[in-house]
Amino acid sequence: MLLLAIACAAFTSTFVGGLLAFRLHDQLHLILGFSAGAVIGVAFFDLLPESIAFGARGHGAAMILAWTAAGFLGYLVLDRLLLFHGAAQAHDAPDAATGRRGPFGAMVLCAHSYLDGIAVGLAFQASHAIGLVVAIAVLSHDFSDGINTMNIVLKNGAQRRPALLWLAADAVAPSLGIASTLFYTLRPGQFGVVLALFAGFFLYLGASDLVPESYHAHPKVLTTAMTLAGAAVLYLAVRLAGG
Repeated sequence: MLLLAIACAAFTSTFVGGLLAFRLHDQLHLILGFSAGAVIGVAFFDLLPESIAFGARGHGAAMILAWTAAGFLGYLVLDRLLLFHGAAQAHDAPDAATGRRGPFGAMVLCAHSYLDGIAVGLAFQASHAIGLVVAIAVLSHDFSDGINTMNIVLKNGAQRRPALLWLAADAVAPSLGIASTLFYTLRPGQFGVVLALFAGFFLYLGASDLVPESYHAHPKVLTTAMTLAGAAVLYLAVRLAGG
């Protein structure tokens, strides 16, 4: 019953965050600035520490950070392949290239949300107290997850319907992750590697996609402040959640 309540709370938090990003589309550069800080903050303050905590015993901290680098560089290669392929398919329609990046970025964010649900489910397998701490940490950044997902797809040219569908997918993903843990267990070392990969993905998303777009042709001071605010909010959320 408690897991069901957590799943519903995660869905609501993610969806509300995404709807806010959609409603304030005219101020998208400010939301993108906040989202950039939030994405980078999730990587540095949540995913990396958790990946080291889960995987350092089996792999070592240096190897976990190497997996983070692999995630960053792997996302870079895939992003370039999508961009080049899209440009080759549409010489007179360059938007087709960036149009592929939105769904790809949204899939990464949905996969991360799915892993959030797995983290909650596995934490409750360990103990009720650990499960509650992890659940609070997940819920604390689900709101920004919704903002990030909506921003990624809107920035790359998506219309209202596909943007809302991606948001719904991201909102449902934690519940599916929680449900999946009823059927299997994941060793801490394996989970640490997966989290490290996603930390690399998020660092690339923030540094190459969200930060440059938020600063493009907009006031730099305000967007910089929003980026710092996004990182600060995630840091405080993780700290308050006991991360």
